[in-house]
Amino acid sequence: MGEQQSLRILYLYPDEMNLYGDRGNVLALRRRAEWRGFAVEVIARGIAQPLNWDLVDLVFMGGGEDSHQARIVDDFLALGESLLPRLEAGLPMLAICGAYQLLGQSYQTAEGQVLPGLGFFDAWTEAGRERAIGDVVSETTLTGAPKTVVGFENHGGLTYLGSSATPLGRVLLGRGNNGKDGTEGAVKRHVIGTYLHGSLLPKNPHLTDLLLNWALSYRGRDEELAPVDETLEWAAHRVIVARAKRERADDLRKK
Repeated sequence: MGEQQSLRILYLYPDEMNLYGDRGNVLALRRRAEWRGFAVEVIARGIAQPLNWDLVDLVFMGGGEDSHQARIVDDFLALGESLLPRLEAGLPMLAICGAYQLLGQSYQTAEGQVLPGLGFFDAWTEAGRERAIGDVVSETTLTGAPKTVVGFENHGGLTYLGSSATPLGRVLLGRGNNGKDGTEGAVKRHVIGTYLHGSLLPKNPHLTDLLLNWALSYRGRDEELAPVDETLEWAAHRVIVARAKRERADDLRKK
């Protein structure tokens, strides 16, 4: 038998940035890799902790409240000096909500404080007057043929994409980035930024496997992932689509 392949996932700020089940994204990545026979290690990295980038194949960072983002922003900006060139070189990353905002140019809190971002995405976030809360269904072509992406949004920030930014998807139901231009999230190189919590990946196996494929490619391993039974994952996906459609129909009837 050949040597078991390994996959190492960097989980940034697990104590501060873990809203609305975001930790479940790491569990989904781990489980779907293990089903393919990979030995998976999750490297949790908190504020000011050392990090060996040579051990990182994939990065995850979740969302946090304004106070949590303010707590980690200085450390994250310092980490960005080593993170940014790796993202540009193809290191895959999934950034949810607050993490997505901090990968942009800047983020404005509800109190009006403007926090600088890493500037990886051509995007910026302004404080909104009301929160966007509820199920979201968007459509992406990132995985090839158009496919829906489902999740749950709960954010007060309004994120706007610049001319060089590419949205992750187009909103079919929900608010998305700002509730105005129909975009949700952003994608650049092998980095996905999105407002979708819930957790995102367990209900979107196509995105999970895309991230895993990107991680393999980053290490020069371009083999195809073996198929796995994802009946339950797609059943959960369809439940969210159906529920969001019902909520949309109810809203239209009330108007």
